[in-house]
Amino acid sequence: MSHPYASLPESAFWRTAVADLSLFDIAALWTPRFDIRPEDPVATFGSCFAQHIGRALRARGFSWLDAQPAPHGLSPESARRFNYGVFSARTGNIYTASLLLQWTRWALGERPVPDEVWEAEGRVFDPFRPAIEPGGFASAEELRVNRAAALAAFRACIARARVFVFTLGLTESWTNGPGGYEYPMCPGTVAGRFDPAAHVFRAQGFAEIAAALAAALDLMRGVNPGLRFLLTVSPVPLTATASGQHVMVATMESKSILRAVAAETRRARDDTDYFPSYELIASPAMRGVFFEPNQREVSPRGVAHVMDGFFADLARRFGDHQARAALRARKAPPPDRAGRPDELVCEEELLEAFRT
Repeated sequence: MSHPYASLPESAFWRTAVADLSLFDIAALWTPRFDIRPEDPVATFGSCFAQHIGRALRARGFSWLDAQPAPHGLSPESARRFNYGVFSARTGNIYTASLLLQWTRWALGERPVPDEVWEAEGRVFDPFRPAIEPGGFASAEELRVNRAAALAAFRACIARARVFVFTLGLTESWTNGPGGYEYPMCPGTVAGRFDPAAHVFRAQGFAEIAAALAAALDLMRGVNPGLRFLLTVSPVPLTATASGQHVMVATMESKSILRAVAAETRRARDDTDYFPSYELIASPAMRGVFFEPNQREVSPRGVAHVMDGFFADLARRFGDHQARAALRARKAPPPDRAGRPDELVCEEELLEAFRT
């Protein structure tokens, strides 16, 4: 008797798609909804792992959008130290969907930017980019001018990009209760001073995250109707949790919620796709081989595994753009960043310094 499972491909069954294969032969996990051509501007933002996508696009001759390049004459080492070339604008890490919505509203003039600044030892720090300027700014005015440039660059990314890549990283967040706005890091960690009367911890749930993400994408499409979105979920576990749970349990909860939000957003929107970087690293079938010994950082081999899958699946669905991309790569100027390709700018990792 015939049934729907009788005609499914091998990729639909765990034994033929996973168990019978070497983990290095597990492939074709992604069927892209839309093409990404070498000339298409691609903006990347989000958690730490988003940086790998931007680097891989640029290395292979694709058009990673750098809307806020380093000043002329700044060395590659200094450019990286001052967070140029990390994301498509100098936003720092945008770990949550609600932070993405906050940046989008500010950049598009939908909401005013809070006037809060942090001071320490004669220097001034940006609460919304606390690690963006090593040692802080000389004055509040310098900070505001610098932040305005980042907002303009973020706005330019929305307007100019064909594809906006966002890596969902965290569900835990810290907000200013009276002001109703969010910080990327708990005040008092990277910079600032913690105030228990004002600073509120929130473990965001599915509905809240999905609504914030949808609102951000809708605002962007209002500016750029042709913009498409590619969501990923960071496979990197939490550095620390303020939820009261064991960090492993909090990590699984967080990643499960974010993965579900990504799936639901893709189902609800024709302009949105999901790339399974999370599965390519963190699935049990990968046996943890792509993590460093600390079981948190993704190894260079793991990054290469993810990005090889990304470009292979694009080629399988839309044809191989590599020849044209290679020509663009040869003509492009050298990258303006220094450091090993596996090094990331990740503010959350600084929480480890506060372990007692």
